[in-house]
Amino acid sequence: MAKSLIPDKASNLSEAIMTEMVLPQHTNAIGTVFGGVIMSWVDIAAAICAERHANKQVVTASVDALEFLAPIKLGWIVTLKASVNYVWTTSCEVGVKVTAENPRTGEYFHTASAYVTMVALDSHSRPTGIPQVIPSSLDQKRRYEEAKFRRISRLELKKQNAERANQKDVP
Repeated sequence: MAKSLIPDKASNLSEAIMTEMVLPQHTNAIGTVFGGVIMSWVDIAAAICAERHANKQVVTASVDALEFLAPIKLGWIVTLKASVNYVWTTSCEVGVKVTAENPRTGEYFHTASAYVTMVALDSHSRPTGIPQVIPSSLDQKRRYEEAKFRRISRLELKKQNAERANQKDVP
C-alpha cells in the first residue's frame, strides 16, 4: 500500500473548545436546555475540529452514542471539547464532551458525550483524503484504539439499517 502524501497531524492541533451560555430560547418548559440544541452545538464543535484537522470543508456523516447524562439549566455555561480520535481515508471520528457549569455555585457537570463521523470534501464536494491523526497523550491513545471498535459497530449498524430499508413492511 502506498504511503499518503498528506502529512500526519497531531490530534492536539485540531482540538476545539466552544463555550455557550444557556439562554431562554435554548430551554424547554421546565427550564432545561433542549436536547436538539446540545446536538446542534455538538455538530458545530465537531465540524470546527474536523475542519482544523483536515484543512478542508467537512460534512457530518453520522452521530452516534450521544448520551445525555445530566440536565443543563437556564443561565448555566456549557463547554464543548472536541478532538479527532481516529482518521480513516476521507473521514474521521470526533469525540465531543459536553460539560455544564453552574456559575452561581461553581459546580461542573459532565452532561453529554458524542462521537461524530465527519467526511472531508474537495472543491467538487467529493470525499477527499485527510491527514492521519497522531495521538500523543494516554487519553488520546486510548480514544484512538477505542475508535477502531466503534467504527466496526457503526458499519454493522449501517449494514443492518440498509437491510431493513429494503424490507417492504418497514415504514
